[in-house]
Amino acid sequence: MREFEHHEPCMGTVFTFRGLTSLSEPAFAEALLGATNTLHKADAIFSLYKEESPLSRLARGETSVAECPAVVDQVWQLCEQWEKTTDGWFSAFTPQHTFDPSGLVKTWAAQYSANKLLEAGIFDFTLNAGGDILISERQSREEFWRIGLSRPVSIASEESGVLTVLDLAGTKFRAVATSGSAERGEHIWNPKGSAIQKDVIQVSVVASDLVEADVWATAAFAEGIRSLERINALPNLEALYVLANGEIAGTDGFLALLAKPTR
Repeated sequence: MREFEHHEPCMGTVFTFRGLTSLSEPAFAEALLGATNTLHKADAIFSLYKEESPLSRLARGETSVAECPAVVDQVWQLCEQWEKTTDGWFSAFTPQHTFDPSGLVKTWAAQYSANKLLEAGIFDFTLNAGGDILISERQSREEFWRIGLSRPVSIASEESGVLTVLDLAGTKFRAVATSGSAERGEHIWNPKGSAIQKDVIQVSVVASDLVEADVWATAAFAEGIRSLERINALPNLEALYVLANGEIAGTDGFLALLAKPTR
């Protein structure tokens, strides 16, 4: 087995693959290419920053979902399912009534990318999708189960750093996603029609699935601190909230996920 680490710029961020593999160099290179190509294909289709992407053309009314690649309809339906699951607090439709699935498409593409590695026989790895983390079930290195949550400020700020560290080893959780305004500004809207609640500035959600973690982090940020009761009632999620007044709140089981100090 040998270690690998690869950084792939895509979707305006960086995807980092780290792990162990027993594949030959050519086989590993082919597997990694398949994984990264998956990310770039998703970006080419769903980017709203690329003027000629199918989604940009859809937003301008120049095409229809039926005329877009079939995967657009798949993501559309997935977004509708999550909208129902979150009681409408996650929505892919902007206040301008355009389809914008960016609340899940990055982690959706990341999961498909990870699946490419699994299909190739690479089972021991982690994937950092621009700060959202997926840990493979067979991750063998103890330190990679420890995940730092960033403070709710831009990484370019002198005040940036680690808010706290989680240890997911031995738990049912393999994914962490964070939503807030520190890096991308006010990019999350309130799908209920009113202004975003200003009582929360960052939400991190821990789940067994990366898309699930991402969707609920987005929904929780949109709803504000009132979402804590909702998430607390769900058996497969934990969440940490950073409040606008500087306080921290979390679900009942979150404290048990905090990493113990190491010597």
